[in-house]
Amino acid sequence: MRPSPLRLTLHSLALVVALTLGARARAAAAAQASAPASLTTEEKAAGWRLLFDGHSLAGWRLYGKPATTAIGPGWKVDDGILKKIAGIKTGDIITEQTYDNFELSWEWRIEKEGNNGVKYFVTEKRPGAPGHEYQMIDDDAPKWAALHAESKTASFYEVLPPAADRPLNPPGQWNRSRVVVRGSVVEHWLNDRKVLTYELGSAAVTAGIAKSKFAKYADFGQKLPGHIMLTDHGDAAWFRALKLRELPAR
Repeated sequence: MRPSPLRLTLHSLALVVALTLGARARAAAAAQASAPASLTTEEKAAGWRLLFDGHSLAGWRLYGKPATTAIGPGWKVDDGILKKIAGIKTGDIITEQTYDNFELSWEWRIEKEGNNGVKYFVTEKRPGAPGHEYQMIDDDAPKWAALHAESKTASFYEVLPPAADRPLNPPGQWNRSRVVVRGSVVEHWLNDRKVLTYELGSAAVTAGIAKSKFAKYADFGQKLPGHIMLTDHGDAAWFRALKLRELPAR
């Protein structure tokens, strides 16, 4: 028995609707996944929140300056990306809020021979050593050939080195980084691999600080509720997908 024309028409319409809805759902999911300043439903449920909204520097201010001080032209927001403009010295910027136990995640890239960093446990009471730095640098550039392992990408800058086989993408390509702080334990991640774990107050941290330029600061290396800082080293750097969730202490 041959199907009626009406039944064929209804079936065709249903198929078109299903395909259209499916395509829209896939497009929406892809857009959400690729958007540099958005959170998935799962991330929101897990407590993540954006530190950078993709449109402005709301929630950030200049380090060491009154909160009302305008952030200068050295930091620019463009197409969902926060860029540190090369050669325009504006100053480091910090989150308005402070954090204690947290997971911080961000994506970044730098220019060739570039140097930048993200700091945490940041305090304005110690301007000579404001916080612990997750180093971001062009490790393979001849300019930085003399750097010791404690100053390579993903190190606890000047104090502890990252894993030698860390998966670092070259200048011009995006990298994903994370810092996780739970109680006295800190983790550095690079491109989904944990490349450094250290414990505040441990013998390794104490020894690393003692041989670093931070040795003269008696309280450096201690945990404190602090700001997150994006540094201004003068080189071009790009940031996106900056997000954080607060964690319970161990």
